[in-house]
Amino acid sequence: MKPIEIDKVQEMLQEFENKEVYVHLETTNGAYASHINERAYNVGAYIRNAKLSFSKAKIVGNGRSYRVGLKTEIGWVYAEGLSDWVINEDKQLLLAGHDREGRLMVALEISEAPFK
Repeated sequence: MKPIEIDKVQEMLQEFENKEVYVHLETTNGAYASHINERAYNVGAYIRNAKLSFSKAKIVGNGRSYRVGLKTEIGWVYAEGLSDWVINEDKQLLLAGHDREGRLMVALEISEAPFK
């Protein structure tokens, strides 16, 4: 993965607009929190292969951290804290945010085919 290039990611997001796509959205502080502080709460969310269509996609950010929003027919999907991206060999858009130690904190992935 490489640091987000906002113009390139925006262009890739728009490639998926008005198509049925599969979304993977994941957030976690999971096991990291309890290892650091036993009083911390572990939280997370995980959705894989949610099939949806969005009419608009937008990335915004301050150069270090970004938010991506996907406007669906009845609401929004968004991920915040994204910092890195890549298009893999299966033409899937993978976005992620990591903590200072490089551990995954948030992931948003979009694909025209289900994720394996």
